[in-house]
Amino acid sequence: MPRPIKPRRISFFPEDTYFIPLGKPQCRLEEVQIKVEELEAMRLKDGENLSQEECAERMQISRQTFQLIIDEARKKVVDALTKGKAINIQGGNYTLNICKFRCRVCGQEFNEKYETELNNCPKCRGERIECLNKDTFCQKRCRRNKDL
Repeated sequence: MPRPIKPRRISFFPEDTYFIPLGKPQCRLEEVQIKVEELEAMRLKDGENLSQEECAERMQISRQTFQLIIDEARKKVVDALTKGKAINIQGGNYTLNICKFRCRVCGQEFNEKYETELNNCPKCRGERIECLNKDTFCQKRCRRNKDL
């Protein structure tokens, strides 16, 4: 069984997600889909000129995974630009932030996407979980855990 894909952390979501070449009839238009995390990889590396290590750290993934993501993204952009295809930015496996939690019953620490509604520890199913990021971005979400 393959390992589950870890969500890639992004800090930018584009307002415009569809780009088409000028003057190409829509009936003959092909499309390339770029995942949101692929756009984030290009933005960090090519737009902000960060090192591969810094990009991987910001996205909370390994350097090797970052390299695979950006290589795929660049191939897709080149394909679209050289062959006159539309670019559609959507999908992928990403999160805007990742919360780190600890179960106060069994002591297990684990990560979950910020957007995930979390009620139980994945190990012991205990309900006494606390967010370890409550002093940073996660204050609003973690108010419910203050009494634990």
